[in-house]
Amino acid sequence: MIIALDAMGGDNAPNVNVIGARDALSLYPQISEIVLVGDKATLSESCARNSLTDPRARIVHASEVVEMHESGAKAIRRKKDSSISVATELVKQGAAQAVVSAGNTGAAVAAATIKLRLLKGVDRAGIASPIPNEYGTCNILDAGANPEAKAKHLATYAVMGSVYANKVLGVSRPVVGIMSNGEEEEKGTVLTKEALILLKHMVDSGHANFDFRGNVEGHDLFETRLDVCLCDGFTGNVVLKSCEATAKAMSKWLKKEFKRTPFRVLGALLSKGAFGNVKERTNYETYGGSPLLGVRGTVIISHGSSTSLAIRNALHMASKAVKNEVNPQIEAALHALTLPRVNPASEKSSKPESNS
Repeated sequence: MIIALDAMGGDNAPNVNVIGARDALSLYPQISEIVLVGDKATLSESCARNSLTDPRARIVHASEVVEMHESGAKAIRRKKDSSISVATELVKQGAAQAVVSAGNTGAAVAAATIKLRLLKGVDRAGIASPIPNEYGTCNILDAGANPEAKAKHLATYAVMGSVYANKVLGVSRPVVGIMSNGEEEEKGTVLTKEALILLKHMVDSGHANFDFRGNVEGHDLFETRLDVCLCDGFTGNVVLKSCEATAKAMSKWLKKEFKRTPFRVLGALLSKGAFGNVKERTNYETYGGSPLLGVRGTVIISHGSSTSLAIRNALHMASKAVKNEVNPQIEAALHALTLPRVNPASEKSSKPESNS
């Protein structure tokens, strides 16, 4: 099992990537090699400084880096020797089975789509981003790869997300819902209504590898047994970043309030263990990254501000996806799937119905 790591990607590159690789090699013996892709001189110096001497780590030189502010697709075409391009090329050539990057998300998606191509039966790849809830983890799919999704894309996401939840996260029978502005079937946009028809058909025809909950609302992400929440990439990205910002704000507010009186400080100290557990559950570092589902190869996209812990966990996630053969399972599930035609209203503008 060989994993290519975009060692120059991320706000804190390359040191966090090097440390994350060092720790992953120490903890996960199933990883036979990690290929650090980036400027050779810079990475060699970082490896020496951070004591990465494991012979299972090697460096492949890449002379360019896609910066966070650049347009991903344009940068991939212009910077042929960027670290994300070279790392993805290794997967395309069969020299690695997975690629992990905390760099420019658009560039990672573009490189994977252009170089690796899509799995048979997949029209658009999607990012599955985890959010902790009362029952475990809910994956928002898509969280940013496909902002202008169609109903059939969401139907494919349901299959892919369910395979991932089953094979990697260990959920025996994943529960899938469609993000809408109300649970009633008449609520939502043209997209959600058409997707609802397709998913109900999948269930009725016996081709669903999941239990379908129907329409769900924002609060269901946290309060309901829900493993995959379907939406277009625009909505998913807004929801994900709103949740991340809310978690950070709540943590900041609590710290401020606890410091107001000595009694509160004492209470906070007594509750330190409980707060620590909650922080671990809501911390993106715990999950490592988000898989880009639907491409020929395993691609894990990590947060731009990833720490070494997040990179380590992303590498572990990649190894689990490869070991459990997620892509062959997705292709097998899609092979048996036939979808009915729905009214092609995807290009029409549609306002959500009032939730009042």
